Amino acid sequence: MIASLGIKKLPFLFLLGFGYTVLAQNLIENPSFELHADCPERLGLFDTNVSSWSCPTSGTTDYFNACSTLMGTPENFKGRQPADFGDGYTGMYVFAPEDYREYVQVPLKEPLEKGKKYQVSFYVSLAEKSDSAIKEFGVLFSNFELKINTQKYLSKRLRYRQEGYRYTYLEIGYTNFYSDTKDWILVSTQFQAKGGERFMVLGNFKENSRTRLFKTKKKANQGAYYYLDMVSLTAAKKSTEAMELVAITDGKETKNIELDRSYVFKNVLFEFDRSLLLESSRIELQKVYALLKSNANLQIAINGHTDNIGTQTYNKTLSAKRAKAVAIYLQELGVSKDRIAWEGYGGTQPITSNETEDGRRQNRRVEFVISRVSSR
Repeated sequence: MIASLGIKKLPFLFLLGFGYTVLAQNLIENPSFELHADCPERLGLFDTNVSSWSCPTSGTTDYFNACSTLMGTPENFKGRQPADFGDGYTGMYVFAPEDYREYVQVPLKEPLEKGKKYQVSFYVSLAEKSDSAIKEFGVLFSNFELKINTQKYLSKRLRYRQEGYRYTYLEIGYTNFYSDTKDWILVSTQFQAKGGERFMVLGNFKENSRTRLFKTKKKANQGAYYYLDMVSLTAAKKSTEAMELVAITDGKETKNIELDRSYVFKNVLFEFDRSLLLESSRIELQKVYALLKSNANLQIAINGHTDNIGTQTYNKTLSAKRAKAVAIYLQELGVSKDRIAWEGYGGTQPITSNETEDGRRQNRRVEFVISRVSSR
């Protein structure tokens, strides 16, 4: 089945050193856009050409495939990007003049379960002919398929005009994905389902004035155009304490650290209301550094969390500062910044109750996820 789709690589978990593969069930049909009706020969054919996927608005999302010349891979009218996960990928404007937007929408294989945690991930690369980049991607889950006649951003006002509409909305912000025009960068987060979500939409749901923007060229009047590939939605594995980290040397394995799985640093601690790394934290981080140094094909995402004491805004800022402190220390040790991503979630993702001091202590944590850098 997998071979017939032409998929070269899939999101996976494996024990470092062994290559033992454990595939989680992906709730996304046609995740790498390989199944299509016709070879795309012009712009804006995503809605009619790609199996299982659609456009929720009138925005004309593009489809690229190696079978085409104008809409081909790796060369196309927006630049050059190899298709690392097969022969096809999609392309869309997530920022453009006059709030123009493009999106992609896909039904889920089964409705999401209330209270259950899921992990959503996808790969992005900024097209070379973009003159801007965004710093966040939006992910919208809805209880039915959206079809709204607009080419503007998909606002909350437009969505709530749909009778019976319910949604779950996420934003994923990273420090390194938004301006990379060479590699496929993994974007990933976990969330708790409200229950009954049946469709997922990816794109930018903010108007231009509220979009966090990075200008890649002096005269920025075209917009931010991203290639997107290999979309995954799976049940999230529970966070677990990190095992002792040992670098791979001479082909020997580490201690069963799985890729794309969230671990809690055991000894990366901070003083109350502070973001300065304690000396005891540096020993564990040096082990992570040794692992990354010995494996140039690995990258790390660092996620900071707090308890529920304080305002949501303050806690998110504090957790981001703590995650950034870990990222900076790894950079100081010698890990390239393009292999490190960090984000703060405040108190929005507790792993236990905040009713006790012990529970709050457990929720004040820093997690990490090690994943593979996209190969060329």
